[in-house]
Amino acid sequence: MKPSIWILAACIAVIGAAAPAQTPPPVLNPKPSAKDWADIARLPDWSGVWLPDRKHPNYPFGKVTPPWNAKAAAYIAEQQALDKAGKPNNIYINCLPEGMPSFVIMTLNSLEFLLTPGRVTILSEFDGNRQRRIWTDGRSRPDDPDATFNGLSIGRWEGDTLVVDTTDILPQTFLPLGQSVGIPNNGDLRIRERIRLVEPDRLEDELEISAPKVLTAPWKITKSFVRTRERRNDIVEGSCLQGKHQAQVDRNGNHVYVPIAHDEGGAPLPRTR
Repeated sequence: MKPSIWILAACIAVIGAAAPAQTPPPVLNPKPSAKDWADIARLPDWSGVWLPDRKHPNYPFGKVTPPWNAKAAAYIAEQQALDKAGKPNNIYINCLPEGMPSFVIMTLNSLEFLLTPGRVTILSEFDGNRQRRIWTDGRSRPDDPDATFNGLSIGRWEGDTLVVDTTDILPQTFLPLGQSVGIPNNGDLRIRERIRLVEPDRLEDELEISAPKVLTAPWKITKSFVRTRERRNDIVEGSCLQGKHQAQVDRNGNHVYVPIAHDEGGAPLPRTR
């Protein structure tokens, strides 16, 4: 072989040796192993349907006054005065998702918990079948997250307690005291939860809500749920928007929905036939 060819071959070999090995793309949701499913079987039994405990001291919205800052307290007082005067400023009238923390503390309907490898999924009958996901796969928070109604919930199991930290919640979601009294969190909302069985058929969710734009200190509230296995309490399909429409048959004989007119306060006006 000619010297020039030897030199070229040597250069190619050096370049090839110096080139970094191609790293495979990360697997974000790997297939669960048999051990993963076995670990799920060792978690507490949260099966069945869970209903808010109507006898609990905190039912339905909590009895502890949130530590509002001065501006928020004045706004809440205005909302309470309107409500007392029979002119409530209903805060859940547009069929947008209620978001956290309303998802937990406002619901008067059934909940289901689905425990699967890497996540806990919560199904709710609250105003149109909402769902929430708590990630337990050890993921970290992204550097540039997108805010959502329920936020990004990352959890871990401490024995029989699910510990959850939720951030990246849209600033428009409410801190509610009822259906007609509440205030948007206005940003930087963070919710810490401890969810556990306190009795065989009682589940408690302890929330610590930090909202620096409207609160002077964290607001702590406990929501209590009782288990039922009766089929009459199974979650049923619902659509908030369906309530804003009425069923009609159009001129072509098709069954359709048409919008219902509402007044300024959100109450439906008399329906047409």
